[in-house]
Amino acid sequence: MYKRILVPIDGSSTSDRALQEAIKLIDAQPALLRLVHVIDDLQFLNAEGYVDYAELRELTRKIGERALSRAEEIVRQADITVETALLEANGERIARVLDAEALNWAADLIVIGTHGRSGFNHLLFGSVAEGVVRGASVPVLLVRSE
Repeated sequence: MYKRILVPIDGSSTSDRALQEAIKLIDAQPALLRLVHVIDDLQFLNAEGYVDYAELRELTRKIGERALSRAEEIVRQADITVETALLEANGERIARVLDAEALNWAADLIVIGTHGRSGFNHLLFGSVAEGVVRGASVPVLLVRSE
């Protein structure tokens, strides 16, 4: 059914659950899994030189690489073919970056975790998953956190 599944990884338990669901989908058939992590722009934190932007950027890159590496190992242990990619937002919304990656990679499905925030938390943090669902060019499977 699905031959190419894209799974955004952010290192959270919610993205871990999404990864486990993607693995379950692949168990029944041969498919390729692509794990991606998007480095978001943090320019708003660079206020008056109080934050070393280059150092912060490198830290976020390392965090993304670790999250991808950990998720890749889980997939390899399940004996599934996997690719990884560290993507840069470059001022774009993360949801758009993920949709562009899904199109460029010819994904059949995006499996993404959602925290299920509502009310003030949703207003404050927004939802990457909601943005993906609203703008995705391919089917999306939302996996809710526990």
